[in-house]
Amino acid sequence: MPQWSTIKTVLLDMDGTLLDLHFDNHFWLDYLPECYAKEKGMSKLEAKQYLERAYQQLQGKLEWYCLDYWNDRLGLDLVALKREVAHLIQMRPDAIPFLDALKASGRRVILLTNAHPGSLALKVELTCLDQHIDTLLTSHQFGQPKEHQDMWTQVCEQYDINPADTLFVDDSLSVLKSAERFGIQHLLAVANPDSKKPSNSVDDFESTTDFRTLIDDIKRHSHSDESSH
Repeated sequence: MPQWSTIKTVLLDMDGTLLDLHFDNHFWLDYLPECYAKEKGMSKLEAKQYLERAYQQLQGKLEWYCLDYWNDRLGLDLVALKREVAHLIQMRPDAIPFLDALKASGRRVILLTNAHPGSLALKVELTCLDQHIDTLLTSHQFGQPKEHQDMWTQVCEQYDINPADTLFVDDSLSVLKSAERFGIQHLLAVANPDSKKPSNSVDDFESTTDFRTLIDDIKRHSHSDESSH
């Protein structure tokens, strides 16, 4: 598990890490194909197959995450469609206790998501996530997703992040591998990003299914005394 005595900055993914990934899985794999099928007068299966091919082509690229790109390509307003199923946007039950313990410990807490700013704004509006985090960053600010080394270079330089004393938490193994390649020292995978699906088996990284199990360790290695001087 994370070596809290050496961790000063915590970088956190959003979807599947702090928020239940069920919303995104439902939206991209079920609701959007349904809306696109209606728009184009095709069957939902045809729409689903078309979208899944498109997703595969763009995986790991910024366009995959870019609502502007999909708005143009599909002729739909994705933020408006997301609002139609926004009741599914939920924080993980372990997220707020974890965030509050991190903040109370004096560590810097930064959200680092691949989500488009429009998606981030909607989720912040509905969850008040920003009240528990020092800084909200999306990879769109840096022109590359977290899968790219250049994004890590930019974010560490601009926000004075030392990879040696930083913990990064994400549910995407490809993103965690990118952080590892860059030299982020402490890595943690979320094994249960979608509450409606069984946990994933994670071999390459330390993993958790409940952040609350980390809270005692965080408190034991608090930096709040140091940061108050």
